[in-house]
Amino acid sequence: MNKKAQGLSTNAIILIVLGVIVLVILVIGFMAGWDKIAPWIKPSNNVQTIVDACSMACSMDSVYDYCSVMRELIIEETISGLTSGQEYTCQNLSAYSSLGIQNCSQICS
Repeated sequence: MNKKAQGLSTNAIILIVLGVIVLVILVIGFMAGWDKIAPWIKPSNNVQTIVDACSMACSMDSVYDYCSVMRELIIEETISGLTSGQEYTCQNLSAYSSLGIQNCSQICS
């Protein structure tokens, strides 16, 4: 008996290998964090995110969130006294009017 088996084509094998590689990268990215896998995918500016968070903390009278939570500031331009990559509280950042963070010192003592 001469039986011929159906084999996988080269294209199918390549697609399976690529699919496994993409799946592994996704799993590692979600488990370890994307900044460890691809450090160039960092946001270039997070000022608006911090402004929104500080505004919400102030409007809700959240003393801890406004006065104590350290937020990493990432800025492109240089602002006197601020360094990109350093952590500041909303209370510290409210002294810099160019950032647009409202002063909510009534909740911080």
